[in-house]
Amino acid sequence: MPKPPPPSANQTPSPALQRAALALQMGQFAEAERIAAEVLKASRTDVGAASLLARALLAQNRAAEAVAPLERAVRRIEDPGLETLLGAALGGAGRGSEAIELLRRTTARRPPFLPAFQELAGQLSKAGRGDEAIAVIESALGFAPDVVALQLDLARLLLQRGERGPARAILEMARAAAPDHPDILTVLARVLLLDGDYAAAADLYRRVLAQRPGDVATRADFSACLLEMGERETGEANLRQAMRGRPQMIGRATYALAQSSHGRFFLRPSALAKFLSEPG
Repeated sequence: MPKPPPPSANQTPSPALQRAALALQMGQFAEAERIAAEVLKASRTDVGAASLLARALLAQNRAAEAVAPLERAVRRIEDPGLETLLGAALGGAGRGSEAIELLRRTTARRPPFLPAFQELAGQLSKAGRGDEAIAVIESALGFAPDVVALQLDLARLLLQRGERGPARAILEMARAAAPDHPDILTVLARVLLLDGDYAAAADLYRRVLAQRPGDVATRADFSACLLEMGERETGEANLRQAMRGRPQMIGRATYALAQSSHGRFFLRPSALAKFLSEPG
């Protein structure tokens, strides 16, 4: 699920917080954390600093550390953005039931704050409560039926339950509204791949890779399509490109090669690793 935006604020952020926000946007999470922590140390009531600090910590997979500053901020101000961040932090810290309880209260407020619905659905899905997660996103779509992010969330949740037909219908509708949206194309291509429509899936993956050439997961799925279409040389070359310098991709590459009707099977992982490291 998408990360929630920062909480709303009526005043312009200080120069220090603007630098922290820029660092966060640039992926400089430690720097964003440092600046926000300094601002918060000087002013314990600065909810903007608490929000940025928490987001920097969450980006570094340090959810437990983000809970305390967010709890202090939530006690000072009622803000759905802060509450949604706190829900994400609680969930990331292994306190899922508390996160769900908080997020249910936030989603009950009006006007609706859509990221809270998305975070709640994500927490429910992680807890194995897929039906409830779908109901939450459907209720959010009742408020904002044309929001692509919500349509994508619903399609992904349906895919997790194996309901490819309904997911595909939603994605086709979303694609009509945003034909070049890479996330829509990626998820729709995944549905087509699972349905065995390899040529159509490959075409969508090509479009995504034109926008995101470094998206290795998409490249691995694209390779699977090529292998199924009998384009072994090109498919294997793309797998090698996806694997290059990324040992964590070995499982995905193994699956793509072994499952394809035109793939390969290796008895030893070392042989597979050697094959994928070969120039091609």
